[in-house]
Amino acid sequence: MQPRNMSMSGVVDLAAVKAAGEAKAKAEQARAEAARQTGGGAPGGAVPPSALVIDVDEAGFESDVLQLSNEVPVVLDFWAEWCEPCKQLGPLLERLTVEANGRLLLAKIDVDANQMLMQQFGIQGIPAVFAVVAGQVLPLFQGAAPEQQIRETLAQLVQVAEERFGILGIQVDPDATGAPAAPAPVPAGPYDALLEAAVVALDAGDLGGAVQAYKNVLADDPANTEAKLGLAQAELLSRVQHMDPQAVRTTAAENPRDPAAQMAAADLDLAGGHVADAFSRLVDTVRVTAGDDRDSVRVRLLELFEVIGADDPRVTAARTALARVLF
Repeated sequence: MQPRNMSMSGVVDLAAVKAAGEAKAKAEQARAEAARQTGGGAPGGAVPPSALVIDVDEAGFESDVLQLSNEVPVVLDFWAEWCEPCKQLGPLLERLTVEANGRLLLAKIDVDANQMLMQQFGIQGIPAVFAVVAGQVLPLFQGAAPEQQIRETLAQLVQVAEERFGILGIQVDPDATGAPAAPAPVPAGPYDALLEAAVVALDAGDLGGAVQAYKNVLADDPANTEAKLGLAQAELLSRVQHMDPQAVRTTAAENPRDPAAQMAAADLDLAGGHVADAFSRLVDTVRVTAGDDRDSVRVRLLELFEVIGADDPRVTAARTALARVLF
């Protein structure tokens, strides 16, 4: 099955960091509110444990699996009511998913009601278990398997999602029942002043001061969207401010397998607003490198994702492309 791929334009505009952060925060609030209204959300965007196991059909596969796989690895359990091994495996997968505490989501697919999905995945027998990470479909195992083997497989899936794609899963509220609840408290701290100081430092060309100001916010509030975005952008500009663009691009063209050369050129691409080019360059470099070189390029690509923001469709497409070359 070929999964479907799920702005910043022009030069990186660090003066727009505050507006971008606020826009993203509003989007997150809107999603949380929508989840609460449908009975599936909990404070701060967290979900109850019961929401970690869902039934999926063909109509909802795009939103319930492919899109969610950019936030959490989705395990697919193809089953049927008449399948005796499925009745053994299903509860085990559900229990292990809940134990993973938001690092996995289990999507159960009844093959009798979803013949098209069964055909698209090329399934010859059930139970059959797949995973979707960053839009990429991965086979896990077919038929019954010992619990320890399944545990190890799921642990490896979580590790790959976290280390290779920066996908950390979703927050779980063990006390949530799906009923509306009060919003999560906003962390205390003089963040407005610190964030304003970072923007002032950026305007003055003091990139080091801006980086430190953003880090000060993140030290107290690691999830602060505005500070994460600002830090990623300030660090990018710090890397490119003294580059000779012509020399960097010439070196990259002459050394297509050199990770340092390609990462420098990708930084220039992104700083100049050529987002897709930057992502494509690093995905191609991951494809032709190995070991520590490959890992350094992958990490830089994840850093550039932070500059643009996880909600940007170009980031989603690049995550899918990265998954294809890694797997």
